[in-house]
Amino acid sequence: MKKYLIFGLALVIIMGSLMVPKIMKGKEGLVKFKELEEQDIPEKIVEMLPKYIMEERAITCKYRDDIYVVVARGEKKSHGFFVDIEKIVKDKESKDKFDIVVYAKFIDPDPNEILPQEYDYPYIIVKTNLKSMPEQVHLDIEYME
Repeated sequence: MKKYLIFGLALVIIMGSLMVPKIMKGKEGLVKFKELEEQDIPEKIVEMLPKYIMEERAITCKYRDDIYVVVARGEKKSHGFFVDIEKIVKDKESKDKFDIVVYAKFIDPDPNEILPQEYDYPYIIVKTNLKSMPEQVHLDIEYME
């Protein structure tokens, strides 16, 4: 009976030592962010938006001491397209250098829905808790209807 108890305890310790670093690393890489309402977007970012929202992409901007992430869907020929950011993950390369991966959901309108036929440029801007600019921004897209 003692053998089984010792074996079980050893198994729990081994499994715990393998799982705890993975759990801790998963939370460590998450970047906190807050979606901005149109009136909360800094004027300097609003001024530069037309250059970047024409294409499907993710970019970062630094204004004062804050880092912002912009995800754009590009030019759409009708309304009904949306973009949402699910999460942002920091991928550390070295002490000072890192990349980020932006996980975005691109929501398309129902193909049977009748929508106004005018150009639209769906985008989202979030303010992050990052203290410095990443080296690169990678966009991971999930398309939804």
